[in-house]
Amino acid sequence: MALISKKKIIYPISPKLREFLNKYGREVDFPIQYNDLLRYSTSIALYDSKGNDTLWETVFFAESDREEIHYNVKKIYSLLKAQGDMTVMEHLYVDRVDLCVYGNTKPFRVRIVNRINDNFDYFYVKMADASRIYGLELEHLLSPNRINYLVHQNTLIEEHIAGIPGEQFMRLYINDGLQNPIRLAKEFVKFNERCFVRLLGDMHSSNFVVDVTPDFEETHYRIRAIDFDQQSYEGKKSIYLPQYFKQNNTLIQMGFKHITPESMAQYQREERALIANRLKSSQIEIEDLLETMESDTISTQENTENLKQDLAKHYKNDRFLECKNMGNILRLSLDQVRKK
Repeated sequence: MALISKKKIIYPISPKLREFLNKYGREVDFPIQYNDLLRYSTSIALYDSKGNDTLWETVFFAESDREEIHYNVKKIYSLLKAQGDMTVMEHLYVDRVDLCVYGNTKPFRVRIVNRINDNFDYFYVKMADASRIYGLELEHLLSPNRINYLVHQNTLIEEHIAGIPGEQFMRLYINDGLQNPIRLAKEFVKFNERCFVRLLGDMHSSNFVVDVTPDFEETHYRIRAIDFDQQSYEGKKSIYLPQYFKQNNTLIQMGFKHITPESMAQYQREERALIANRLKSSQIEIEDLLETMESDTISTQENTENLKQDLAKHYKNDRFLECKNMGNILRLSLDQVRKK
């Protein structure tokens, strides 16, 4: 069973990481910061459609602040979706601003609604953390998923990642006539491999969603990470393997039932080959990112020492023992994929 050791440290954006964000268009000047949303005057608990407490609170701003804050929030949405073109915002309004009161970093979630057709979308306003930014960028470059995010000063804006929360999917849908359990089990194996190769930790069922896509003959599944705080931070190998989290036991048991060891090894090889292809197609950006990580501090020395010992043993590669920081370790982890 995987256990997180301690509350994670929040690491600031280094000058070199800021340089990377500017180079690749992630650093954008937007008109409102995370701390501005903390000026709310009151809040109420947010319940879901069945009356369950979501552990989010809807916040309300004073009359003197609300119009300005809502306008600036819409402007951020236009930057995220339309490169700042405010003409697309004419029919949109801010329906709700929610605050997650149980998370370490207390993110805000903004619900934007189109008043013509009642269609809605979300995005998130968070405190910028270097670990999370590296995680988002690695997800964008090395997974099948594209990630849209923006940074300004100490504020991070993230696009909403759609899907059924993992815990909810396992509780409500997995035993309710699941159309293709083999495909779902295969996707979990591939997700497990992606997380391990790029060292994304803490992928228990509350930190990923299941994207279900019906096809004309089959149902396709993709598991997508939605929380990137634990990128290259923890010192235990098991933290980077979703298969070791008890919250994922339903998916793990499905794998035991439907996948043979030979098939699992094949799926792992397939995923590593796909990652190797992505490494080739984004060589310059990956190299810039790795060089930035290698000059940065995103974990403790104790965690770094423990992880390089674990991975040296796992891969039977003593080069891990020479690593000085998490950036070095990640580079060597990706090198294992390139070689094969």
